[in-house]
Amino acid sequence: MSQSKRPKGIDYWLPKLVLSPTVAVTLVFIYGFIIWTTILSFTKSRMLPSYDFAGFSQYIKLFQNERWTVALTNLAIFGILFIVICMVVGLVFAILLDQNIRAEGALRTIYLYPMALSFIVTGTIWKWILNPSVGIEKFMRNAGFENFSFDWIVDSDMAIYTVVIAGVWQSSGFVMAIFLAGLRGIDTSIIKAAQLDGANLFSVYTRIIIPSMRPVFFSAFIMLSHIAIKSFDLVMALTGGGPGTSTDVPAIFMYQISFQRSQLGVGAASAVIMLMGVAAILIPYLYSELRTKEQ
Repeated sequence: MSQSKRPKGIDYWLPKLVLSPTVAVTLVFIYGFIIWTTILSFTKSRMLPSYDFAGFSQYIKLFQNERWTVALTNLAIFGILFIVICMVVGLVFAILLDQNIRAEGALRTIYLYPMALSFIVTGTIWKWILNPSVGIEKFMRNAGFENFSFDWIVDSDMAIYTVVIAGVWQSSGFVMAIFLAGLRGIDTSIIKAAQLDGANLFSVYTRIIIPSMRPVFFSAFIMLSHIAIKSFDLVMALTGGGPGTSTDVPAIFMYQISFQRSQLGVGAASAVIMLMGVAAILIPYLYSELRTKEQ
């Protein structure tokens, strides 16, 4: 059937009909379950859902649970170090690649390669590398450094930092790509004018280029924060939350308290708190983006 002979309005309704199954699935399995989880957090649900209203009792139990406090502390340590180091390393790599060095394409691919792996694979790889009996410690001792010790993964005080190492290794290349795109989008005439005025390369970057990349920094911060809050698979593959609860994070707490300890209401409350954390980051970002487009 030619376009002129199509029934009137088919060009308007056909895209909506094609997208409607995806929209329906999204509404049910994302927003529908968000609403359901929120409802469960105000009930007496344990092993199975129950709709007996319990007010804020599950939230009180949640914040009285010492393990939840440990999980929040670990998330703060991991999140701050992960975000800061990823942004610093990504910015340094982006600046180096912005100098039009040789083999830029190959280096960019090498930096980005870890991002192609899942967090499960990353966690498994670093679990081997950090294992004292087969990893870095074993290699260094075989090389003649018999007193060398790197057993952070089995040290309850240092284990959370191994999660930071693995996370930075995977995500810093992605941040580098974001910053590199931002650097390449800056008007070169401004840089040339600053250089003609006698500004050196360090001053150009610190006083002109980096300050003008504030939206890029904000976008990178949003994405890294989202990764940190939902860090479940990386921690499970690398440490399993151990030793003990030394690398426990809210995502692991929510899963285990809901499905292994049959406290569905408390688990739902923890999920709602995590959602609020993500929303507290995303809403200002969306507001800023919409405000920029309106202007």
